This record gives sequence, C-alpha cells and structure tokens, in this order.
Amino acid sequence: MSIIVNEHEKLFTLHTENTTYQFKADQHGILLHLYYGQKITNQNLEYLILPVDRGFSGNPYDAGDDRTYSLDTLPLEYPTEGVGDFRCPALSVLNSNGSKVADLRFCGYQKYAGKYMIEEQPALYDETGKTAETLMLHLKDALTGLEVTLLYGVFAERDIITRSVIVRNGGIDDTKILRIQSASIDFQYGEWEIIHFHGRHNMERIFERTPVPHGTTAYGSRRGTSSHQHNPFLILCGKNTSEFHGECFGMNLVYCGGFIARIERDQTDLVRLSMGLNDDGLSWKLSPGQTFHTPEVVLSFSSEGFSKLSHNYHAIYRNNLCRGKFKFNRKPIVINNWEATYFDFNSDKLIEIAKNAAELGIEMLVMDDGWFGERDNDKCSLGDWVVNTKKLPGGITPLVEAVNAFGVKFGIWVEPEMISENSDLYRAHPEWVLRVPGRKPVHSRSQLVLDLSREDVCDYIYSSMVSILDSANIEYVKWDMNRSISDCYTTTLPYDRQGEVMHRYVLGLYKLLERLTQRYTDVLFEGCSGGGGRFDPAMLYYHPLIWCSDNTDAIERLKIQYGTSFAYPVSVVSSHVSAVPNHQTGRVTSLYTRGVVAMSGNFGYELDTSVLSIAEKIKIRKQIQVFKEVQHIVHNGNYYRLSNPFEQRYVAWLMVLPDQSAALLSIVITQAEANAPHIHIKLAGLNRNVSYLIEKKQYSGEALMNAGYAIQCPTQDYYSTQLYISSDSESIL
Repeated sequence: MSIIVNEHEKLFTLHTENTTYQFKADQHGILLHLYYGQKITNQNLEYLILPVDRGFSGNPYDAGDDRTYSLDTLPLEYPTEGVGDFRCPALSVLNSNGSKVADLRFCGYQKYAGKYMIEEQPALYDETGKTAETLMLHLKDALTGLEVTLLYGVFAERDIITRSVIVRNGGIDDTKILRIQSASIDFQYGEWEIIHFHGRHNMERIFERTPVPHGTTAYGSRRGTSSHQHNPFLILCGKNTSEFHGECFGMNLVYCGGFIARIERDQTDLVRLSMGLNDDGLSWKLSPGQTFHTPEVVLSFSSEGFSKLSHNYHAIYRNNLCRGKFKFNRKPIVINNWEATYFDFNSDKLIEIAKNAAELGIEMLVMDDGWFGERDNDKCSLGDWVVNTKKLPGGITPLVEAVNAFGVKFGIWVEPEMISENSDLYRAHPEWVLRVPGRKPVHSRSQLVLDLSREDVCDYIYSSMVSILDSANIEYVKWDMNRSISDCYTTTLPYDRQGEVMHRYVLGLYKLLERLTQRYTDVLFEGCSGGGGRFDPAMLYYHPLIWCSDNTDAIERLKIQYGTSFAYPVSVVSSHVSAVPNHQTGRVTSLYTRGVVAMSGNFGYELDTSVLSIAEKIKIRKQIQVFKEVQHIVHNGNYYRLSNPFEQRYVAWLMVLPDQSAALLSIVITQAEANAPHIHIKLAGLNRNVSYLIEKKQYSGEALMNAGYAIQCPTQDYYSTQLYISSDSESIL
C-alpha cells in the first residue's frame, strides 16, 4: 500500500519504491508539509518543525498567545493568500466583497486504487487501475464556502507522485481565481541549486544551474505556449549533486500553455518550489457550484543523481502518458521536404524525392508547408485547407498514390491553429481570430491566431482536417504552431471574463486534438511549434513524437538534445540529418557525425535526395541500415549522459537495454585541439559481471564502468564515433 493514513494524528504518508512524501493536518486544520525525499518508514516527521517567534510573522487568531505558531514560517502543503503567510501563495482568489483571503482548513480525505483523471485535460493514466493509487484531501474556507481538493497520484514502482487541484465555489456569491498553482512544496533544510532549461527559437532547453538565492526567482512563459524560452520542468538539487550521486527533485507541468514556476528562499532559508498556470492576467470566474481543475504536475525524487531522476520521467512518460499504437511501436524513418524545397515544390519534385528516398531505405515522405491555398510564401492562405492544384495537379490523392507506389508512406504538414489575414477564411470570419476590437493586431510570421476557445472555430478546424485526412492514404501528420499568442481577447466572453481566454484556448486545443487522434488511431501525429516551442508532457499525450528543434545543426543539437533528455525520453524526440552548410548556422559537419547525433531520437532526413552524390547515397544507406539495427536500443534503452557539453570538449551518451545485453555509445568531439589528451569515459548502466564486446575486443562491465573506455583524440573537426556494445559475439556496426 503506497498511501498510509494515520487518522488519529491526521498524518498522510505517500510511499514509492524509493521515496517518501509526508504531510499532516495540525490542531488548527492547517496542512503542514513535513518531508519529501529518500524513503523513511514508520516515522512521523513533524519533529523537524521547530517553533520559534521570528518577529513580524503574524499568528492566526486560533493560535491565541502562541507567537511561535505562524503561517509565515511553517512549511505549508498548499499556501494561500491573506492568512499571514507573506511568501508566494499557491492560491489567490477575489471574493465577492473584494478581499483576497482564502483560509483553507482540512475537512476530510478519500483514497482509492487507480489514478485520478482530469476532465478534458491530459494527465498520467493507469490503464489497469492497479499500478497507481489516489489520495484526495478536502479543504474548505468556512466563511466563503470555497472548497479545495488536493489530488495526489502515486505510481509507487516508478517513484512518481502527481499533484493537481480542484477548486469549487461552494458559496452563494461569485468568486474569481487570480492565481492557482498545481503544486507547492516547502523544503525546510538544505543547500539547494536550481536547474532550469531556457532558450530561444532554434536553441531550446539549454541547461542552466544556479544556486537558489534569497527572495523569489521565477521562470515561465506568457506566450500562450510552454515556449522555446522556458520549459515547464525544473530540478532542485544539492550543490554537489551529479549525474550519479546526490539528491534531486523534479517538477514538470503537464500543460502546453503559459506557465509559471517560482522558487523562493525565505528568511529562514526554507525553499518553496511551486508550479502551475501563468497567473499574469488570469481571472477565472466561478459562479456558485462551478469548479476549476488545474493541470497536473509530475514530481519525482532521486537520491542517486540526475540519471535516476531522468529514468523515472522517461519511464512514466513512455508507459503512462504517451498513447496509441505508436507508444511503443517502431516509428518510420522520415524524410521531410522543408529544407530541400521550402515553398518551391510540385508533385513532380516530391515524387522525385520519394523515388530516391525509397532507393535509400527511407520509409516515409512528409510534405511540409506550401501545399494548400495559394501558399507560395508565409504571408497567405493559412486557414484555407484546400489543395493548391497548381502545385499538386489532381490534388493530394494521385501524389500519395505515386509515393506509395515506391513503397514509401506519406505524411503531411498542417498548422490548423493559425490564420492569414490574406485568406478566404479570414475574409469570411474575421471574428474568429484573437484580436482586441478597435486595435490593429500583432503579426508574427504574417499570421494571426484562431480563437480556439470558440466551439465553432474548433469544429471548422476538425472538419477541415477530416476532409484532408480522408482524401488519401495519409499516415503521418506534423502539427505545427508558429507564433506566440498576443491580442488575447474573444468576442464570446464579457469584459470581466477575458482573463479566462488563454486557458480556454488550451482546453479547446486539447478537445480538438482528442477528437482527431481518437478518430485517426493509425496516423502518427508529430507535434511542432517552430520546432521545440511546445515540447512538454501535455503534447506527448496527443503526439508521441515532437520535432525537437528547427535547428538541425548537429553540433547545436548536442546541447538541445542534452537538455531535452533530463525529462523527456529519446523515443519521443524527432531528430533529422540535414544538408551542409547547415541552413541555420552555416556549419559543415560530416554526414557520419550528423547521423550519430540524429540517431539519438526518431531518425530521419531533412534534405534533397535528388542532389546527393553517389558516395553520400552509399553512406546514407549504411546509416539507415545501422539505425534499423539499433533502433530498439535507442527507443527502449536507458539513457545515460556521460559528459556535459557546456563544460567538456566532447559529448558522450549511452543507451543501454533494460536487460543490459546491449548498448550504444555515441561520442562527438566538439573542439579539436593540437596534441590533445585522449578522451576517457566511464560507462554506466552495464552489468558488471558480464563480458562485453566493443570492436572485436572483450571488456568486463566492471572495467568499463570503473576504469572506463579510452578513445584516441583525432585532429579533425567534429569527429564522432558510434560503438555497439554487446554481450553477444557479433557486432552490427
């Protein structure tokens, strides 16, 4: 049993295989957070709280003359505004009398087998009802009738705990939610550092580690998407924590819209970590009887460094978040025509690419932007989802049939959430865009955003996508979203409810994606937002594959894929070999190195097959053959980061099958040096008692992990090597 309740002490303990999470309702009905960390059994950890009068930290009226009891200094499970806690609240409401006080007190609980779900929102699931347990904590403000339910999902075998919140207006007057975080955790003790993943378009999820300062630090997105700039994933760790040693806590929000994560170090060095919806401009009206359900936060803890933490997230997302036939099935090797042609293509050009691709062993052609309306550039036709017959005579059907005739599958790019002002749809329905009346809208990529909070807009998109996908044998959809959301106003809500638009947009998107992915269960949906602008758990619920970045430069991708790997499994990363000089950086790297980097994900190509030399075609055939041989390791193996690309002159990573029978070691040297020392790498995750074969030589697992493996450093730009490690006697590389 993973959830233990001591009713006499009102003590709640959540156990996973290696962790314990504990809190209690005290004598005043206040929820105190006691502990989250390495597993501890049969112990009330309330003794860790040492009452003291800090001065200028007020005391609840219930506490009488006890000046040591203050919500400003106690570790709280779900802090609220207006009750004497001057730190960052997780919940702030506007009551009907204008006050912002929410005085929540414990009033009951429920627990049951299986995992709670969130209506019309993505969340981790328990298909069998036997691998997770749920705890529901009920809190209430006696004066206003506001009811708050804290939800906890426990996946004991995977060291995962989820959090979500339901707010219900149980009073007689309207109330408004101004801030609502899905989880908040107070860490009383420790010297902490925070790791977050910042970036920009073409350079997403860049690892950054800093000490937690006094005061409040915030990371988030106000862009209507989880964004290129900040990922909704944080790690709190000890200052000496490394890949394989030390304590670390992860917090990841299952949400594709704007978010906020706050880290506050207070006057007593307590650190509060919270995450949830971005509350800038949030104002959600709750009439009596109405409820609001937050997105889910996924928590995990590791006492064995970052690798173990990453493995926890990788396993839970692969098994309990991704859905459908492509959750575990091998995904096709794709070629996308974007960098080969941009908007300048026609049926003949695509058929030529497909013919050459078939000869190379590539399995699918994805037709990118430019096939619809009058789309010869990015200034028009978004929203007009009808085939451009000048480019594709006869429509999509004959093109797909011609491509399929080569034994190549067919996929298509769409950007359904967007609209061009120069489009038939905009001329017919200007009210369908997010736009403030009387103001000129903000352009981005010459496009506006459709108002997905409107049911009629979502119905139009759905019918347009159905018309396309039913017209031919389309087996892959790349769903793109190429701008941030501004001008956030809908004509369907009154002035005092415009603070709901951003979240309603996301809920509309979820509903739309659910309808489409459930209708087309045999279609592989790939998520994209200018590359990695919506690389988050919510999108993985609908898209078991996400385009990692529009930056296809192999050397830049090493940093991008490094940061991505801390939370997200390789099996969901879309990564392609592109032409050189690279279109984003101008860098020239060898075809072999580009292949090594792209094989850390769902392997594919982003180039023009018709201009390849004979030598390049031979190399690509070999790459594809190799990837097909090792794909089971890439997608099913445990991923180990063996170097830090921000600190070392090489990048090394290892993927090891769960049964430890085989592994794939990849190394890229990013900085050539004259007369350089050899590169020495300690491997991980192998069986120390097994003998492994590397390039026809035998090594014990114990030696490879303790003594390491040495590689002579060559004198050439961006040298790389890929080594197949097997307990068998045959090498496939």
